[in-house]
Amino acid sequence: MESRAAMSQELIQLLRLEQPPIAISVSDEPPEGVASYKGQAPAGCRFWQDAATSTFTTSARDHELCAIGVHTHNLQSSQAQQKDLMDALKVFADLGYVRPEDVPQIPVLKNRPQYVTYSRLAEAPLPPDLVILFVRADQTLILTEATQQIENQNAPAMGRPACAVVAQVMNTGRPAMSLGCCGARAYLDNFAETTAIFAIPGSKLQDYVERIRILANANALLSQFHQLRRTDVAAGNRPSIQESLTAFAASQS
Repeated sequence: MESRAAMSQELIQLLRLEQPPIAISVSDEPPEGVASYKGQAPAGCRFWQDAATSTFTTSARDHELCAIGVHTHNLQSSQAQQKDLMDALKVFADLGYVRPEDVPQIPVLKNRPQYVTYSRLAEAPLPPDLVILFVRADQTLILTEATQQIENQNAPAMGRPACAVVAQVMNTGRPAMSLGCCGARAYLDNFAETTAIFAIPGSKLQDYVERIRILANANALLSQFHQLRRTDVAAGNRPSIQESLTAFAASQS
């Protein structure tokens, strides 16, 4: 089993990630030696950004300004948070953004955690329940290919709320992609317009790193092959696959 630091570094190199993989772990007890979150987060998804520079654990109180996140993480909610959730859902319904019949389709964690710990994958103090990657479309190409090969199905591409990707992955044990939501894009500085989130279950991280290693190499070679073939066709030729393979082999020697 590779260390978390080694897997993190390999994911960064293979996928050319611009941001470090983030580990999320849930527990019934606070992890020993891990500091509690300091400050005030406007939404639970903000912890994903803060984890790039520090390791910390959170309780329901730290999520209190995010009624939606408390709901998707199945955290113990206060009366004030329950009212906030109902008020938010009413606004969403009035806008046609989230209809009443949409609410049951939003993933919610099956179990109720007491603590949620965030960190860089390389420095995770607990085995991660899932790992979040901030990715571009070309990086998700390799990740979705890995998912298809390991799970024999494609990863779902989810919309609002972004935090529901945590429940989706933990409930199913399979990866999922989140296209985010307007809230997450407002609260996270590192969630750019061209960025999506791909979440991998921690229990399968080693399998995904191994498959990504193969697919990243294959994609790099095939991209060169297709570029060579494109140039050949643009020059007016009609090469067979074998002819293009021969030309590609010659270009590699």
